[in-house]
Amino acid sequence: MQSQMSKAPSLSPKEMLASLWRNRHLIKTLVRRDIASRYRGSFLGMLWSFFNPLFMLGVYTFVFSVVFKARWQSGGDSKSEFALVLFAGLTVFNIFAECVNRAPGIIPANANYVKKVIFPLEILSVVNLGNALFHAAISFFVWFIACVILRGLPSASFLLLPLLLVPLVFTTMGISWFLASLGVFLRDVTQIISVATTALLFLTPIFYSAANLPPNYQKFMLLNPLTPIIEQSRGVMLFNMMPDWRMFGVNLLASLIVAACGFAWFQKTRKGFADVL
Repeated sequence: MQSQMSKAPSLSPKEMLASLWRNRHLIKTLVRRDIASRYRGSFLGMLWSFFNPLFMLGVYTFVFSVVFKARWQSGGDSKSEFALVLFAGLTVFNIFAECVNRAPGIIPANANYVKKVIFPLEILSVVNLGNALFHAAISFFVWFIACVILRGLPSASFLLLPLLLVPLVFTTMGISWFLASLGVFLRDVTQIISVATTALLFLTPIFYSAANLPPNYQKFMLLNPLTPIIEQSRGVMLFNMMPDWRMFGVNLLASLIVAACGFAWFQKTRKGFADVL
């Protein structure tokens, strides 16, 4: 059976969206299978997806509010505020980090799809993203419950969070497609990305606010596409701040360009996957 379609795959952004829609049922099935396989054989099964973020939030609350007595720059007296701020930022960051860390190995791990059957390989990165979004949704639910208990109901601006994450979704897809292709031809990419995401964790305003940095450093911080997403997400979740819609529009446009370029690169290079694998 031939390994790929006989005609050259389309590189257009229209095909990117069309492929996602055309394969939506397959994506949903694979996401469910991926999530189920992660917990298969464990005693608590899917409950681990709830207990893991609950445990981490408890650790953050104890360490930062009791041990370090940390306070966010807003000056609030709430001992738990720093933990909620940190957990919110890390949850957003982990959507990106989980996807890009897994991306370089996703095609080699599914080599049977490349060699044996006609399969829409581009959806593998989307399945990876769906998995990350599922676990992020659980973490946000845990955050919401903790916020209600510790501070009361979040403000109505919290409802804007899914919209603010749209640029993150497209940016992550684009970078994942690029790394998924690159990882087939250059296996060292996995190690490089692991180091890069660790560095990015500290170069992204998660443990601190970008507003606390000197003005010269703030300019460089804004070059990080995760900075405005995390800052604005944290703002609507905790501080009843409305998003900067102009910045959101710029981020959305940039994320669409990144997604289109990543998809085009993946489609252009996928013809060589079978030869390498």
